[in-house]
Amino acid sequence: MAPQAFALFDTPIGTCGVAWNKNGIAGMQLPAKDVDRTRAHIRKRWPSAVETAPPPGVQRAIERVLTLLMGERIDLGDIPLDLGDAPEFNRRVWDIARAVPPGQTITYGDIAKRLGVGPERARDVGQAMGSNPVPIIVPCHRVVAASGKMGGFSAPEAYSHHRETIATKAQMFDPLVLSRIKRGAEMPAADYIDIMRIRQEMIGRARSITRPDRKSTRLNSSHSQQSRMPSSA
Repeated sequence: MAPQAFALFDTPIGTCGVAWNKNGIAGMQLPAKDVDRTRAHIRKRWPSAVETAPPPGVQRAIERVLTLLMGERIDLGDIPLDLGDAPEFNRRVWDIARAVPPGQTITYGDIAKRLGVGPERARDVGQAMGSNPVPIIVPCHRVVAASGKMGGFSAPEAYSHHRETIATKAQMFDPLVLSRIKRGAEMPAADYIDIMRIRQEMIGRARSITRPDRKSTRLNSSHSQQSRMPSSA
């Protein structure tokens, strides 16, 4: 079910947005350059959603997101979500990501192995995480490349990477993933620059609140590494 309502809320990384329906939270919007642009992004994604005060359940979810972004170790895995008609593969990927404990990470290849599809599907896992409609709640920041670096494409980057294949073999893509990738062809340069700025601000925020004596342990690995996200996240 599509979101029926949305609300904006201030966070340490800027003004975020949350959209919901009667079944749960259906979308999260990360900050744009300013509040008006964040609101515009939400209205473009969910044109039928009405801006209103969040009901108690959504307000509690907002408060927990804020707690996480303030640097406290907290698990958001039990927040009710409505992921609509997302493909089954994507849902399975997101379920695994939600199960990663705060302060730990998992690789795209490890998720593929858990799905029983083999590491060669790691790119498909990355595409699923790239289409994640509820970032932070579904913690795509805990899913990393094999090198330990945060991976993932913004829509323009994904479109640039796949556009030749889309032009000749669009039927190979999941329809939902394809629609999200195609957004990259429509995004103005100014919005792309904003996304890059927000990405860097989030990384900087994460590094600034990461305690130097804490380590983030990658799941399914015998080696520990210092987290690139807040140890609480």
